[in-house]
Amino acid sequence: MPVLNRIAEFAPELTEWRRHLHMHPETRFDCHQTAAFITERLLDIGVDAVHTGIAESGIVAIIEGQGEGPTIGLRADIDGLPITEETGLPYASSVPGKMHACGHDGHTTMLLGAARYLAETRNFSGRVALIFQPAEEWGGGAGVMVQEGVMERFDIAQVYGIHNVPGLPAGRFETCPGPLLAAVDTLTVTVTGRGGHGAHPEDAADPVAAIVAMVGALQTIVSRNRKGTDALVLSVTQIHTGSADNIIPESGWFCATVRTYDKAVQNMVEERCREIVTGIAKAMGVHAEIDFERGYPATVNHEAETEFALSVAQEVSGNTGICAPVMGAEDFAFMLERRPGAYLFLGQGEGASLHHPRYDFNDAIAPVGASFLARLVEQAQPRG
Repeated sequence: MPVLNRIAEFAPELTEWRRHLHMHPETRFDCHQTAAFITERLLDIGVDAVHTGIAESGIVAIIEGQGEGPTIGLRADIDGLPITEETGLPYASSVPGKMHACGHDGHTTMLLGAARYLAETRNFSGRVALIFQPAEEWGGGAGVMVQEGVMERFDIAQVYGIHNVPGLPAGRFETCPGPLLAAVDTLTVTVTGRGGHGAHPEDAADPVAAIVAMVGALQTIVSRNRKGTDALVLSVTQIHTGSADNIIPESGWFCATVRTYDKAVQNMVEERCREIVTGIAKAMGVHAEIDFERGYPATVNHEAETEFALSVAQEVSGNTGICAPVMGAEDFAFMLERRPGAYLFLGQGEGASLHHPRYDFNDAIAPVGASFLARLVEQAQPRG
């Protein structure tokens, strides 16, 4: 895995930074200590400007190149997860109930490594905007940063990001043009009937029976309402009702996650969910409240930028490939809706999966990711 010589020289420092971040995870938008650590490193590195407090604890730092040119954005997420760590590592999380179980500590470190190199060499034109974003795991921090105007404020012309992947060979980059990750929506249905004795169902309006019917019928959206070529997942993940075996409850609720790539399919699913739930509720004499919450949009890579990013990745790692789209979700999608760019996966070798209490980021790939981000800037905006 060839990396830039200068980045290889300070790789031990990257490991120190990453493990410090790993020991001090923060979640959602409350990443203020993490932001303070990042800001201190950026000032030591010698960036030209640091803008803090974006989306509460987000940061945009600017490095000026040599000569006129556009601004390229590089993004890293900085938040952790509400998971109790089980690695037993000497640098394990020191915060009860929180850990970096998705590698955002590594993503932050890779961007800091690229920043250090770019601030030292400045072998590019225009400027680079380093985007450190909170609340990827919950809250859509990328969307909030976009709403607060980071693309316009910093005149960002294109934007890129990477995510580590356990199980993919260490140092291998993969992505694809077009849809890469799915849109994620949440369906929540609250059913209210009339409670009663389990021995006398004729005197009640049973929400349990209605919920069971709704859950089964919703699966027909996937099997009967979509084209065979359209990607769609609808998974009911929670059902809550009842308190005893001989009581028909007054109410209950269930929720489901919906994953799509195409907006037309997304709209169809919402319409059919409402029709199915409403129809069953009426037929069974209960009342249903339906909430279909639109979440992160699909992460859609731009074709030219994806081809370019893969060419840079091939230069850095010599190991790249085109992957199939997956049904996970990522709020970097909001940035790709506003600006052309690409999102890539970076393999980190064998180990526990993302969001697992025994997950740990592989420090060996940090110089690879940092070199990729640095070369991306140098090749996108060469001097002269």
